[in-house]
Amino acid sequence: MKLSDFDYELPEELIAQYPAPERDESKLIVMNRKHDEIRETHFGNFPRYLRDGDLLVLNETKVLPARLYARRSTGGRVEIFLTKRLEEGEWLAMLRPARRLVTGEKLMVEPGAQEVEVIGRALEDEWRVRLPDGADEDEFLDEHGHIPLPPYIKRGDEPEDRERYQTIFARHSGSVAAPTAGLHFTEEVLRKIKNHGVTVLPLTLHVGAGTFRPLKKEIVEENDISAEYVRIRKEFVDEILGARDQGRRVIAVGTTTTRALESIASGSLVSSGEGSDPNELAGWTDLFIHPGYRFEVVDAILTNMHLPRSSLLVLVSAFAGRERILRTYRWAVKRRYRFYSYGDVMFLQ
Repeated sequence: MKLSDFDYELPEELIAQYPAPERDESKLIVMNRKHDEIRETHFGNFPRYLRDGDLLVLNETKVLPARLYARRSTGGRVEIFLTKRLEEGEWLAMLRPARRLVTGEKLMVEPGAQEVEVIGRALEDEWRVRLPDGADEDEFLDEHGHIPLPPYIKRGDEPEDRERYQTIFARHSGSVAAPTAGLHFTEEVLRKIKNHGVTVLPLTLHVGAGTFRPLKKEIVEENDISAEYVRIRKEFVDEILGARDQGRRVIAVGTTTTRALESIASGSLVSSGEGSDPNELAGWTDLFIHPGYRFEVVDAILTNMHLPRSSLLVLVSAFAGRERILRTYRWAVKRRYRFYSYGDVMFLQ
């Protein structure tokens, strides 16, 4: 299958630059795969499409204020985008512009001229950096970091983004991008869902910088994606894996949750050796879901609309069919839906 098969035209003005005034005011497309039909409503009505006994699984990851702005000794500005924690005080980072940067260089983070040291190049587009000696990581990032809005949001982060680019159930810090399907939930919506007889279960998948990277190889199946960290309580795993035998649907909130669940069900989660909680299953997944993949546990997906040629668009196409997804996207464009992270949402069932 060719990557060009996952392309579509989107007017730039339909890329949402700000969230809806209220989280649950986003438009919702409900897609019925069996009957090949769609209907439109708003997210506040999402609980109506759930059934007594359903399992709704959501991602509790929390977005780090992972973008730092610094100056070189020459006065030039450098953006430091922390992408992965390696050990205490040491991170992988994207540095822009990276031209002429050298190992050992000290970058002065604003405000306060805090030194971040460039340790050396790690990957093609990433460097190893060291945060200021003796600094508490959480405090340093909270004071100096900015919310890493995706590149298609053509503005700097604003105070509101600290709350709105975070789900209301975010608990565990570690992501550099939001699990955006979860951004639509409010406490009231969750209350209605639980009152509807739905069991809500959490897991954590820390979203990495790979979510911003386009697929590069024209043959879809030849691509791979960066590994991301997953953790979930073992009692929840047992309940999820036994759901189908009990006639219960497993509904994934987002593509991140989908990948985590399918990695667990398929046994492709690679143990990290991290942590000591015997009640948790933890590890890394690089599972790339593309058409031809057979879903083992996920029965429905709540998801935002995704970029052309992206691994996320490929994933939802594997679940609902490429032609059906692209036809629905074209329909959404005509009806002026809002796309991507701060945009509207779909329920694929």
